[in-house]
Amino acid sequence: MSEYDPGTEDHGSYDEPQYDDHSGHDDPNVTVAQFTDGSQLGVADYDHDGYADVLATDSDGDGHPEVVYTDEHGGTALDTAYVDRNEDGNPEQVFADRNEDGYVDAAAADTDHDGALDTAAFDNNFDGRVDQVQFDPDEDGNIDRTITDTDFDGVADTVHYGDPDTNPYTRA
Repeated sequence: MSEYDPGTEDHGSYDEPQYDDHSGHDDPNVTVAQFTDGSQLGVADYDHDGYADVLATDSDGDGHPEVVYTDEHGGTALDTAYVDRNEDGNPEQVFADRNEDGYVDAAAADTDHDGALDTAAFDNNFDGRVDQVQFDPDEDGNIDRTITDTDFDGVADTVHYGDPDTNPYTRA
């Protein structure tokens, strides 16, 4: 007879991640994993191509995702990230790879946390350099100033003022 009896020893236990293949949705291509620390990871394949279309992370387990990755531009990569650190439902930062080369081509930020994006930067010719920047300095939710490098030489060429209230050349 063996000295080891698996029925008499307590080896402790651990909680494995719990998976909900439907997460309250009727779509069987949605999977949510909840981990022992309360954090959650959700993945969805809405177009049924076998690649994730949305991935959401809830690191503190409160049910509100801090980061959501999406496939906004077609293809197989998750190319856009929405960051909502204060979990108010409005992302403070957005990063996008519009041509799916693996590099961020557009970034935007809500710097005053009012729910409207205040600053955006774009690499429109995908050379790795920012060639257009947009600002909302009066924080009204509308882009007031756009600075563009139209010939892509690394030097800003034009400034467009979209709001007379923030245009220093407009007379009152």
